[in-house]
Amino acid sequence: MELEHVLVVGAGQMGGGIAQVVAASGRRVSLHDAAPGAVERGLAAIGKSLAKLAEKGGADPAEVLARIETVGELVPADLMVEAVVEDAAVKEAIFRRADELFPAHAILASNTSSIPITSLAAATSRPDRVIGMHFFNPVPVLKLVEVIRGLETSDETARTITELAVELGKTPAEARDLPGFVSNRILMPFINEAAYALLEGVAEPEAIDTIAKLGFAHPMGPLALADLIGLDTCVAIMDVLYAGLGNPKYAPCPLLRQYVQAGRLGRKTGRGFYTYP
Repeated sequence: MELEHVLVVGAGQMGGGIAQVVAASGRRVSLHDAAPGAVERGLAAIGKSLAKLAEKGGADPAEVLARIETVGELVPADLMVEAVVEDAAVKEAIFRRADELFPAHAILASNTSSIPITSLAAATSRPDRVIGMHFFNPVPVLKLVEVIRGLETSDETARTITELAVELGKTPAEARDLPGFVSNRILMPFINEAAYALLEGVAEPEAIDTIAKLGFAHPMGPLALADLIGLDTCVAIMDVLYAGLGNPKYAPCPLLRQYVQAGRLGRKTGRGFYTYP
């Protein structure tokens, strides 16, 4: 199945990055975000990213941007990739609307990092054509795409999305539809324990991250990574893990919740575990 036209819903860090890599593959992209000014900010971020990549021999930014159109509402396409906030009700509403608008052959995918694909599929009349397509931030740089089948996702849908990921220059890896899939079931307890180490005074943020980077050969420490992801997103993912698996080890550290309550969400607000210009 040819996926020539892709609707990306959500123009934030993830959605903008997804729109960029899809457009860079030669496909037509429609980019939608209901939040005022979000699409404009997303396009600006895409332009900056493309300019950096062009310095290293990447595609012509003007050619890639020409393939991205902004739309004020959902429009029919061959594929939707939803990349909005980690809120099941919000995502389900988008999937219901897309199911009504899209042609029968179209695939509906979610970039969710924790919400069950089966529950999103149940909001549609095409559960066989609903799938998880979980990219990683920054999308233009990181190679992994976690492919998650819902209970009724068809072999054809999984094959089509796996092939698309390869065509986008990514490496697909399939995971079962269980809370957090593979990536966040491993990552979130790591971030959570780092937050507990800070809460309990074991070390300062810089020391915690330095130990993780140099001791484990990670490119970024867990607290800096949490700031990049967004502390609100981390808490939302941990809540899904805790509710779905029932294990207290997945409950968010109180310090994480406190920072979110204070509006310290990480890079996107200028302050999280660290302060950003």
